[in-house]
Amino acid sequence: MSEKILVVDDQRNMRTTLALMLRSAGYEVDEAASGAEGAALAKAGEFDLVITDLRMGAESGIDVLRAVKERVALTEVIVMTAYGTVESAVLAMRLGAHDYIQKPFTEEELLLKVERAITKRRLAAQVQLLASDFKERFKFENIIGRSDAIRAVLGRILRVAPTDATVLITGESGTGKELVARAIHANSKRADKPFVPVNCAAITETLLESELFGHARGAFTGAVTARKGLLEEAQGGTFFFDEIAETSVQFQAKLLRLLELHEVRRVGENQPVKVDVRIIAATNQELREAVAAKQFREDLFYRLNVARFVLPPLRDRREDVPTLVQHFLEKYNRRHGKNVRLGDGVNEALMAQEFRGNVRELENLVEQAVAFAGGEVIGVDDVMPVESMPPKSKNQPQTLADIVDNAEREAIEAALQETSGNRERTAELLGISPTTLWRKMTRLGVRADG
Repeated sequence: MSEKILVVDDQRNMRTTLALMLRSAGYEVDEAASGAEGAALAKAGEFDLVITDLRMGAESGIDVLRAVKERVALTEVIVMTAYGTVESAVLAMRLGAHDYIQKPFTEEELLLKVERAITKRRLAAQVQLLASDFKERFKFENIIGRSDAIRAVLGRILRVAPTDATVLITGESGTGKELVARAIHANSKRADKPFVPVNCAAITETLLESELFGHARGAFTGAVTARKGLLEEAQGGTFFFDEIAETSVQFQAKLLRLLELHEVRRVGENQPVKVDVRIIAATNQELREAVAAKQFREDLFYRLNVARFVLPPLRDRREDVPTLVQHFLEKYNRRHGKNVRLGDGVNEALMAQEFRGNVRELENLVEQAVAFAGGEVIGVDDVMPVESMPPKSKNQPQTLADIVDNAEREAIEAALQETSGNRERTAELLGISPTTLWRKMTRLGVRADG
């Protein structure tokens, strides 16, 4: 199939001449008589290359370029410039244009630049296809991104996965720690065995011990039968401890035994049970600070910190935002039976956001925008995070969560001031454990030194 080219120029003679040259060279050509028409065709059709004049009245070649890159990023663009407009051509190349050609030009010069652009487009398509095969082969479908940071993570997964090394994954909430853990499991020799995840923050410590290690009959009220723990259920596979920093120091001692001896002891039993599982742990907290605060065992930290993954926040890889947005847009269009698309400037607006909730927050925004879309186009206002909206007036009531957080923050700060920053005495004064105090201080942003 011949490559398809769109020629955009408001001068009929130039447009027709270009189209004839390109058709004679074997290309399929569409024409647009204005920037507005060119932008519309670029959004509606699939072109391998767009050749556009820069100066065209209301809608310029820059507008066409932006429309092309927003619709199909792989489509190449060549801009045509007159004498004295080279600076505009340089700007176009910064915005993603492949090349520029200055009028007047020869047919040979034009066809040479077109051939180079088409070759680049063809190679890019092949790379994208190979990337899709790569993701399918290595189970990376849900790890989305083309940034150097994400490529580095994928490379480390392939190096670490075949080993049995214990893995520690750190990063802010919403950066995809469990996705990385699942990818490591999928590419390991344990891939045909269970992958068992547990969120340590979602289960009370007493129940967590029973869930993980199992229990004997009569070990506690309600234990009418003996039961295997989840670690035994994961035999031969991978066990994922999410939010590992939320466990107590006492419970961490039992996890250390698991890592050192590869055995567990069910609640109410004396005989240990051997387990063969690979351990992957994750946290959104800085464990070295937790160790310094005596809230996390140093020996357990070193046992876990064999193969370390540090996942970058979304604000440090903003170039991945458009790719992520397109992925989520397709996902939620299918789920909600819709066919909405992004309007002008949406990707740029999203790339400018901080996204403290990272990929999870971005996905939530896209799903909301798709679900509540009244038409076929999602605009900038439809995807703005709540934090970016105008602040509440003083007369507007706070949410219950805001009131509770403020009250807790004030109580902790007052207690810290009274105890001169002594955390153990502060916890005792507030009637909570030192671990709970440390967690609340971390969440609320309270410092012991004020």
